[in-house]
Amino acid sequence: MAKKYPTIHKSVKGFMHGGDYNPDQWLRYPDILEEDLRLMKLAKCNTFSINIFSWAAIEPEEGNYSFEWLDKIMDDLAENGSHVILATPSGSRPAWLSQKYPEVLRVESNRVRNLHGLRHNHCFTSPVYREKTAALNRMLAERYKDHPALIMWHVSNEYGGECHCDLCQDAFRSWLKQKYKTLDHLNHAWWTGFWSHTFTDWDQIESPAPHGEYQVHGHNLDWKRFVTDQTIDFYKNEIVPLREITPDIPVTTNFMGDYPKMGPYLGLNYQRFAQEVDVVTWDSYPAWHSSYQENWELARDVAFVHDLFRSLKGGQPFLILESTPSLVNWHTINRAKRPGMHMLSSMQSIAHGSDSVMYFQWRKGRGASEKFHGAVVDHAGHEHTRVFREVTEVGHVLEKIQDVVGTAVQAEVAIIYDWENQWAIDDAQALKRENKEYIKTCQQHYQAFWKKGVPVDIISMDQDVSDYKLVIAPMLYMVRPGVAERIEQFVEDGGTFVATYWSGIVDENDLCFLGGFPGPLRNVLGIWVEEIDSLYETQFNEVQFIDTETANGAAVYAARDYCEVIHAEQAEVLAEFRHDFYKGSPAVTKNRIGSGSAYYLASRNSAKFQDDFYQRLMDELGILPPLLDIPKKVSVQKRSDGVHDYLFVMNFDDSAQQIELIEGQTHTNLLTDQEMSGKIELEGYGVVVLKSSQ
Repeated sequence: MAKKYPTIHKSVKGFMHGGDYNPDQWLRYPDILEEDLRLMKLAKCNTFSINIFSWAAIEPEEGNYSFEWLDKIMDDLAENGSHVILATPSGSRPAWLSQKYPEVLRVESNRVRNLHGLRHNHCFTSPVYREKTAALNRMLAERYKDHPALIMWHVSNEYGGECHCDLCQDAFRSWLKQKYKTLDHLNHAWWTGFWSHTFTDWDQIESPAPHGEYQVHGHNLDWKRFVTDQTIDFYKNEIVPLREITPDIPVTTNFMGDYPKMGPYLGLNYQRFAQEVDVVTWDSYPAWHSSYQENWELARDVAFVHDLFRSLKGGQPFLILESTPSLVNWHTINRAKRPGMHMLSSMQSIAHGSDSVMYFQWRKGRGASEKFHGAVVDHAGHEHTRVFREVTEVGHVLEKIQDVVGTAVQAEVAIIYDWENQWAIDDAQALKRENKEYIKTCQQHYQAFWKKGVPVDIISMDQDVSDYKLVIAPMLYMVRPGVAERIEQFVEDGGTFVATYWSGIVDENDLCFLGGFPGPLRNVLGIWVEEIDSLYETQFNEVQFIDTETANGAAVYAARDYCEVIHAEQAEVLAEFRHDFYKGSPAVTKNRIGSGSAYYLASRNSAKFQDDFYQRLMDELGILPPLLDIPKKVSVQKRSDGVHDYLFVMNFDDSAQQIELIEGQTHTNLLTDQEMSGKIELEGYGVVVLKSSQ
């Protein structure tokens, strides 16, 4: 059931629009700080993240604090009508701290300690760093707990990386002792008899290293889990005083994407981390207008990641905490957004569940590595730029669509994408060793629904699936305890489940299941997998449906990359392979259990296959698109509060596109207040937001 969520703070009434503001870099230029206040109002920006990298400005010497400048900025922003997302500055630290306490400096996997510099060059285990950050955070909370501008805590910034120092080695061993209890259990879970690497003393265990152990997969997997847990533990240490002193102020930290692959950052398990934040936020920087991908194709991948972050907390609206109003400075080619793309990409994030449009950064810095990164205010320092005008236009539009804030995206379809599964697949020395394309595979299945405007949740294998009609698990290589049982219950209760090749291969320790693949999924799928064939780039097989009516489209489809030799046990065979030694063996099967069905796809198939196959399932399950005949370069997404639907119709092409509303339905275009029905023409990079009653 669609619902409306409250905003993150009682003083927030609409969309948050603004971004990272670094006034500490401009303290020598009071006229610029004064001018910022004027420009903020002009640009319709109302929310700013401050203090993100300001530790040296607050504590220039150990124990010598200077809060006066921050007091003034907080007061000025409040007087200007702006909200403040106040950061804890642990993402980087002053040089005096590194000099006096070298243990805070991170050690790389080669066991060499870093010098002072860059960001996140610190040890999350260091007692000194934990003590210093917690103490400073307590001062910030005490000083600003009642400040009218404060609406949220921005804890650190883009946590990431790992440390291999002696403190972290000891912490890793303690983590392993708590998990495995005995070395015998650890040795079995890691299969250390391989190459005679059995451990006989806990002190023999170290983190993976390029000049040591790095090919024991259970070891690698547990190290990644430890890094996530240790990072979360450091974050939790940071928020203790914030929770204690400002219990009504939400806390978050900004998650990252992986560019240019356009997936999530893989260094930390955000599905674990999301449990510890009050609202999910992420930093979105897709490479629009590239030479290797059309904008509408990139839009599908960006949509997947938006939906992934929205799903981390059960569909609660997320926040875009960073995006660029123009360009970045760290892509291989840093292209500016074409006119209209900033509005379009901003509306896309909102369509998929964001309640904010925030930027890095408000004003371009004068020096250092980010001086050419895009910003609302250019080095010219005035409002007479294309970028400033387009940001202002976004601000006006956000005011017109305030009713969308807090509304939900209601999905009947879920795709399982899982961080630990990604780690294990990437580490496996099998298939196409360098790039098995797990996330790309998930995105390919997702695209069949994106094209139709059907919303999708992206969930971990541990999340509840009982409220969905259709659950898809591409390449579910790892199956943790309890997962197969939940899926089987879901199918018995009437759900439809789809699995693919390379599923049910290993357990949570990356140990292969014995007795035949797909391991614990074998009963629900009703098949046995004998072997898998990896194809070269120029090779392909074909999948042919036995009953062309069942195919709901073409009878024959291309299969590339991976094909499995499988045997139907309880399952019905729907399609077969046409070539090679496994010609005639099952390629698509269906197994009925209880009131539901489980399908198995034994190959990586063409986009045409996904479109036809999932259209058939949507028809059977009554999963309805919001519009019919959506052009391929147009995206349609819906948010709802249970009373009104809000339809975002977005053209990701630079030429005009036409769509047709469902006959008999009338909508209000919130951008123009006009009633709309029948055909609508969208200009290049155009967007309309339509409101209708359910």
